[in-house]
Amino acid sequence: MKKVILMLAAVLTMAACCNKQETATTDPADVVMQNILNRKSVRSYTGDTIPAAVMENILKAAMSAPTGMDVRPWSFVVLTDKSQYETIFAGNFNMKKFMESGAVVVICADTTVTRPPRDNPDGPAVTVDDPIWRDDMGACTENLLLAVEAYGLGACWTACYPFPDTMKPVKEALGLPASVVPYAIVPIGYPSTENTPKDKWDPARVHYDRW
Repeated sequence: MKKVILMLAAVLTMAACCNKQETATTDPADVVMQNILNRKSVRSYTGDTIPAAVMENILKAAMSAPTGMDVRPWSFVVLTDKSQYETIFAGNFNMKKFMESGAVVVICADTTVTRPPRDNPDGPAVTVDDPIWRDDMGACTENLLLAVEAYGLGACWTACYPFPDTMKPVKEALGLPASVVPYAIVPIGYPSTENTPKDKWDPARVHYDRW
């Protein structure tokens, strides 16, 4: 009986140490930093389906990106019907990634904004070109990639804008409005191989107070 009690005490002690260690390594700042530093481009997937709830949370993260004047120029087309890919992505050299993925997200940008003029905020809304939509879309896409990493999935940011040959079939096949462009095409899936993030930290690129 004494031996059993000692063994139980040892197990409880080990569990307490593990819990303490887990608590120590789940500092919110550490979790966020590790997620950012672990993000990598994944180019090969198992083809397994991504749960709808996970995909929704990934898109929520994308929509939480900063955006100038709160314009939020983004929209998303989530694709899973691979029988359409040859038409939507005609001639795209990333087709293998798309076909292997669990889903492909086409991140779309409205290049215009409809709002009252800045010099007449109480006046009628007018539609004008949005000069900073590209900045907003870059932040949006990065948020999406970080959320993918957080869920243990993989993704690869493949360029669409500003290449006409890549944009045209996507825009036509998906029926995008005239002012909307396909900004990026991101295949998402469960990685089929091990992938290692690159260490991109370079202190030589950091300047303090002046160049």
